[in-house]
Amino acid sequence: MTSPAATAPRPAELELGYPLGVSLPEPGRTLEVAPGVRWLRMRLPFALDHIHLWLLRDRWREAPDLPEREGWAIVDCGITDDATRAAWEQIFATELDGLPVLRVIVTHMHPDHIGLAHWLTERWSTPEHDCRMWISGTDFNAARIASTSTTGFGGDSAARFMASHGLTDPDALAKVRARSNYYASMVPQVPARHRRLMDGMVLRIGDHDWHCIAGYGHAPEHIALHCPTLGLLISGDMVLPRISTNVSVIDLEPEADPLRLYLASLRRFEALPADTVVLPSHGRPFTGLHRRLAQLREHHDERLGVVLAACAERPHSAAELLPRLFPRTLDLHQTTFAMGESIAHLHALWFDGRLHRRQGADGVFRFSVN
Repeated sequence: MTSPAATAPRPAELELGYPLGVSLPEPGRTLEVAPGVRWLRMRLPFALDHIHLWLLRDRWREAPDLPEREGWAIVDCGITDDATRAAWEQIFATELDGLPVLRVIVTHMHPDHIGLAHWLTERWSTPEHDCRMWISGTDFNAARIASTSTTGFGGDSAARFMASHGLTDPDALAKVRARSNYYASMVPQVPARHRRLMDGMVLRIGDHDWHCIAGYGHAPEHIALHCPTLGLLISGDMVLPRISTNVSVIDLEPEADPLRLYLASLRRFEALPADTVVLPSHGRPFTGLHRRLAQLREHHDERLGVVLAACAERPHSAAELLPRLFPRTLDLHQTTFAMGESIAHLHALWFDGRLHRRQGADGVFRFSVN
């Protein structure tokens, strides 16, 4: 899940390099981005209409007393729907060189990343060998809870939370209330078992080591994967070339401060080599990681400045800031993420002591400089 994307090229995007040019994988096919690393693209039913997934040539043994096996590791899954299953079946028929999928690695618990993990692991498990999902423990448990309830972007609790931050449009609130199964509609089931990924862990995948880098603010415990020998970073949603990662406060943690967590997490990527090729979940593979990290910091600094200036004029709710932070027409899907981001920027300034929060007689939280 990310912030809503515009369609026109952005100047910041032009400061980056694109080693594969404008090439994109055809539906049901892959593009090789490095030896043993293949890129595939799945459709999404949102304004952000695609997700990039990855196949890594794998060779590993599930336990010390078991034989080594040849096959593939999948990184991220797509949402649960018939079209995505069909696209995967085409990939299996044409792109695996006759080898099995050995494991499914999930960067984080958002639906476009974990949605089909249950089907994929079942599809490739046999009585002799389990195809296991690998994911951080925090995101595993968050996904299990969310698949039977909500993630804060739908249902009564989400509607009440957004109303408390100034979203007053009855139609919008009714639609938020009606989305009580929003997450479960795309993630109806999560694998019952997993292998836990942690920050600093090194995964041996085929002939290469991939280093886990945990990130916070976008998801509970997002795991990116860096391969020094190939010069690649599978960044998930933490670092994207075209749009900024969604960083939201939701009803499940109403006093959260995710923006400062996210900005602190970006510093973890500064130690990677400048010529790293970044493989993002959305947008084309790119070079210029350090410049992109600087752009993201500049972007959020600018937004914090806009919020601070508005709240210096008069107290503002998160909803009242939407036209300043997102000066374009938003659909409901985009509005819920925009509300979460608006609150996140307000909270960063509130916890930093630069804004004060007060709840009015109407139950709405407003923020002011004094």
